[in-house]
Amino acid sequence: MTASLLNRRALLAAGGAAWAFPARAFMPNEGPDTPKICLGPVVDTEMNARGFRRFRQIGITHVILGNSGFPWKEDDLKARVALLKAGGLTAGDIVLPYVGPARETMRDIILGRPGRDAAIDIVKSCIRAAGAAGIPVVEYNFYAHRLEEGYFHAPDPSRGGAVVESFHYDRVKDLPPLPETGAVSAERLWANLEYFLKAVVPVAESVKVRMSLHPNDPPPPVSRGSAQIMTTFNDWKRLVGLVDSPSNGMTYDCGVSREIGEDPVAVARWLGERDRISHCHYRNVILRKPIEDYTEVWPDNGMVDMLAVMKELVRQKYPRMVHPEHARGLNVNDDLVEVRRDPAGERGTKLAADTDPNLNSYAAWAYHAAYTRAMLQAALLTR
Repeated sequence: MTASLLNRRALLAAGGAAWAFPARAFMPNEGPDTPKICLGPVVDTEMNARGFRRFRQIGITHVILGNSGFPWKEDDLKARVALLKAGGLTAGDIVLPYVGPARETMRDIILGRPGRDAAIDIVKSCIRAAGAAGIPVVEYNFYAHRLEEGYFHAPDPSRGGAVVESFHYDRVKDLPPLPETGAVSAERLWANLEYFLKAVVPVAESVKVRMSLHPNDPPPPVSRGSAQIMTTFNDWKRLVGLVDSPSNGMTYDCGVSREIGEDPVAVARWLGERDRISHCHYRNVILRKPIEDYTEVWPDNGMVDMLAVMKELVRQKYPRMVHPEHARGLNVNDDLVEVRRDPAGERGTKLAADTDPNLNSYAAWAYHAAYTRAMLQAALLTR
């Protein structure tokens, strides 16, 4: 019997533990001063061993925590963070609600309604709870209306019919204001945002939490009669100047940066050099007309130089999370022509099973995560 055969039999006899890989990494991976690839949000139905495995088996160790249970309580967040940790996952971000009944708290703040100060007190308590639970980033949006009516799904013939998502402003630019919102001016929104930040940033600083404002996406300047105030690079610079603190940061989105006609690497450099990137969204687009006409595509065939973006984040030693968001759809329906998005809906659970191939699927998210890891490893190898 040969020595190699004996060695193989010895390993088999020793059981599964003998097949474990050594602790060292064969390729560079996340570290304290590198970006952390994440997925999420982790919803309640995924807060179990089976759900955690779906993240861990594709190499994900960092996640966005689902925002159920709002207003968040310290003990509840601590328990959820501990459960994630037991499953090998770290919560690096949690998002203030912007859909469903819970969104009314933020709506009071954004629109400056009579309940604004009480709503800000709720947000302050949630920031304190996040800090106590060790969640370093609280993400939020600040729009009177999000123009989701302008999105539509359609198969990409260059990609075997895989579903991509486009936005055409011409389809929706003349939609009237909604009765419950009205037409809100840019001046009013900027004033309300400044009021909010001056109230909550000191609290965030005190508990070592970074606020992260996501830019308007889609980014046209008017959405059903209301202004959008986070649609240009100058708007993002203005945000940074409202309160001078790393706790007043934003979600750097390389896809949105290209949608508005900017160089995503230059945007990342400007924000990163000021330590204002609290979170990162990592996706690609094909742009036809800045702000008004574009298609969100698979990460490997758009107009964003994804490797250059990752190299810039690595150069900065950006240490927080990178989310390869907006996974594309895998179309298995031969008769699909177009699928319009529900204006009130979202893209669905981030690691949902392949029940709706026209939206996102586990396979699509695995592809996006793997592509992002390849970009991260390439950037780390060449730094």
